[in-house]
Amino acid sequence: MAGSIIFIVGFITAGVAAAGYMLSPKGPNQVLYRTMILMTLACMYLMWAITYLAQLHPLIMPRRSDLKPEHFQQHSMDG
Repeated sequence: MAGSIIFIVGFITAGVAAAGYMLSPKGPNQVLYRTMILMTLACMYLMWAITYLAQLHPLIMPRRSDLKPEHFQQHSMDG
């Protein structure tokens, strides 16, 4: 379920983008409105997805700061 939320939110974002594209007001600035809506949603989705995936699969292992130094040295020699 953790990885599928990316696709669920992506489909929701695509639906909102499609609605924004279809419902943008007519006039001389229609292309500007459509571009603004689509770029805003794309940037928001990418920022959310990168942040979510970075927390889901961190690149480095977090270290506990409440361990005693001798416990930390013992485990660093094991691995």
